[in-house]
Amino acid sequence: MPDAVTIPTATSDAAPLARRRVSPLPENLFSATVIGSGLIVLLLLGAIIVMLADGAWPALKAFGIAFFWSPVWDSVNDKYGAGIMVYGTVLSSVLALLIAVPLSIGVAYFLTEILAAPFRRAVGVVIQLLAAIPSIIYGMWGFFVLAPWLAAHFILDVADLAAPVPGLNKILDYGSGNSVFTAGLVLAVMILPLITAMFVEILGATPVVLKESAYGLGCTRFEVVRSVAVPYGRRAMIGAVMLGLGRALGETMAVTFVVGNATRLSPNIFAQGSTIASTIANEFNEAGFGSMKLAALLGLGLTLFIISFIVLAASRALVAPRAVS
Repeated sequence: MPDAVTIPTATSDAAPLARRRVSPLPENLFSATVIGSGLIVLLLLGAIIVMLADGAWPALKAFGIAFFWSPVWDSVNDKYGAGIMVYGTVLSSVLALLIAVPLSIGVAYFLTEILAAPFRRAVGVVIQLLAAIPSIIYGMWGFFVLAPWLAAHFILDVADLAAPVPGLNKILDYGSGNSVFTAGLVLAVMILPLITAMFVEILGATPVVLKESAYGLGCTRFEVVRSVAVPYGRRAMIGAVMLGLGRALGETMAVTFVVGNATRLSPNIFAQGSTIASTIANEFNEAGFGSMKLAALLGLGLTLFIISFIVLAASRALVAPRAVS
């Protein structure tokens, strides 16, 4: 009688696998690395906050909470306030957004809906190259090219037109090429590639079925973008705008070249002004260790950090999904 053939069963094969244990070391190492990376970021952020707050404490103690909005910056008498710099920083950044956002929407619409597909990549690369230009190059371009041209061909003409209009003549008054407006224009050019690239991705991410449905109802390309693509990506677009605002708030060298660096408060956007970053860049070397001026400059850094945090919190609140009641 032939020997019985042994048929392997699932139980006999699974037994060695059950006894085989996977080493927990790789998993534990990965978890520890991820947790450690997150803690390092938090520790660095905390260290920066502590450093700024500790360094700015003498100025905050001397001038009180009014330091954040006081319009006095007097190095001779050792009296300091961040009001002028906060005003210049916010005004130049808002001007940059007012110029850059409409242009970014137009460029993104042109790239996604009008330009032929073979040319989209080439134009997109050119736009992205603008983001790779160092900020100091933008500053030199603004100082040597843009500011003189604005002074000769734009500012005087606009001021002449606004002169008879009460109120408007205070905002668009006579000024110089190096001004808050020029700083805002340079910042607009700098953040334009960033916002445009994100807008292109957002418009391109709109589901094709939604666009085709709108086209089937007789909508034009503009109506499809306005009524379908923009509402679909509204939260992402707000995030892109806030990202551009964050870039504009912290820009240093380009603004330092063209803003004029004048510590005076004026409603005229064509007047010379100053920002937080430009003031720190200009006067940090003049501040002695332990001096009140150094504490005031660190207070400006703390102020910029607070403004950036507010912008970040606002963007998070605007893009957060809302529960449908």
